[in-house]
Amino acid sequence: MHCPFCAAEDTKVVDSRLVTEGDQVRRRRQCLSCNERFTTYEVAELVMPRIIKQDGTREPFDERKLRAGLLRALEKRPVSTEAVESAISHIKHSLQATGEREVPSLTVGERVMEQLQKLDEVAYVRFASVYRRFKDLTEFRREIDRLEQQPESKSEPKH
Repeated sequence: MHCPFCAAEDTKVVDSRLVTEGDQVRRRRQCLSCNERFTTYEVAELVMPRIIKQDGTREPFDERKLRAGLLRALEKRPVSTEAVESAISHIKHSLQATGEREVPSLTVGERVMEQLQKLDEVAYVRFASVYRRFKDLTEFRREIDRLEQQPESKSEPKH
């Protein structure tokens, strides 16, 4: 770290403390040349991967699009705002955890469907019908039958 006073390259850490619920480290530093002290803050930089769309184009991850898609599927369903925010956080974390710089949009869609299935089965079927491009009622029935066969799908929706 360069000294902000004399631009010397050699500084030492005098004190380190966790701040803001442990998400940040505050460091007091001292320049070895001019002896001035200064404070730096260190945070983890978690970069969201870019999204590779089905047509091959790439675009930055857009949390607003993710939220809009979830809310559209959950429209008029009894799911709390906290549950939606938790689902968004879970999706973002799972995308960051891949460690990839780019992920296919299909991966994002599958993560959304996993979360919707836990939140509300009606919203899940709504999203799946658009996402998987259901062509007729038979495809809806197949998906509903598949849901009914899963033991965890019979639980109450999370509010």
